[in-house]
Amino acid sequence: MRYLFYMGHPAHFHLFKNTIPALAGLGHEVKVLIKKKDILESLLQNAGWNYHNINPEGRADNKFAIALKLLKRDIQFVAICRKFKPDLMIGTSAEISHAGKLLGIKSVVVNEDDAEIVPLFAKLAYPLATKILAPHCCSVGRWQNKKIGYKGYHELAYLHPDNFVPDKTKLVGIDTSRPFYILRFAKLTAHHDEGRKGINTEVAQKLIQILEPHGNVYITSERELEPEFEKYRIQINPLHIHDALYYADMYIGDSQTMAAEAAVLGTPSIRFNDFVNQISYLNELEDEFGLTYGFRTSDSDKMYSKVYQLVNDADIKLNWKHKKEVMLSQCINLNKFMIDLFTDLGRIDNQ
Repeated sequence: MRYLFYMGHPAHFHLFKNTIPALAGLGHEVKVLIKKKDILESLLQNAGWNYHNINPEGRADNKFAIALKLLKRDIQFVAICRKFKPDLMIGTSAEISHAGKLLGIKSVVVNEDDAEIVPLFAKLAYPLATKILAPHCCSVGRWQNKKIGYKGYHELAYLHPDNFVPDKTKLVGIDTSRPFYILRFAKLTAHHDEGRKGINTEVAQKLIQILEPHGNVYITSERELEPEFEKYRIQINPLHIHDALYYADMYIGDSQTMAAEAAVLGTPSIRFNDFVNQISYLNELEDEFGLTYGFRTSDSDKMYSKVYQLVNDADIKLNWKHKKEVMLSQCINLNKFMIDLFTDLGRIDNQ
């Protein structure tokens, strides 16, 4: 069978990085398409993957630019699909559902953000998709009849213990003789980020002031750093950032994805942005399993208080290990689930 995967964000490489080789190993033909987004292309290059970048120049994040680029990518998708003739298209974008509907090819849109948080994406992608793969807790709006739900998170496709074994030797540039903390600064420039704030200079300075007496601070950032923070920038292969998250004593950032990654790895996780309390899977990780804490930018003092509490908790590692084990006992290995699902969906009408 032929599978076409499309990735539009670095997190999507990790989401599918085990599933794609597994399907290829079963004898299926797999084609990977990407668009320019942050370090996505570097991740594929470092992993030695073959891929085709259909949008190497990137785009602006205003709605007109999004619509124009979507139209161009739709045209490219149709041309590629007519040549490759996939049995199933899988990805996190509207293009696969548009091309799939036009050409009669099944498409699975994979997402874990609630439709209410990414309404433009939901309106563009869901109506023409064959199926929507999302966690049980994730809202897909009025397209519930298309949803394939599961108990778990995207991050368990690549960070479940069956799929990920941490390696301390990969922590190049990190002093592991002391506790260390990872700060993450996201861009927050996507269209659905409009009006949302995260960690600014003042907040970053305060966090470093709290953390440095207890250990080393490392910063990973999508945006340009002020000169005073450059000395904290983490020097590590992006493919190994999850090893660093696993061994870190705490994660604090305004990135949703990395907060969830730290949480499922059993690392105390704090997210600080204006999406807090609005995203179901992060709410579940916080309210049901206690693996992450969220604070809106108006609650910076509460966030500082929680950081103080955690950094002075002598039993924190043991407590979070137990919380992680509880979470894993109730959630699936998403990678295995996707391999089985895509194999079954690819077979339908192809017997």
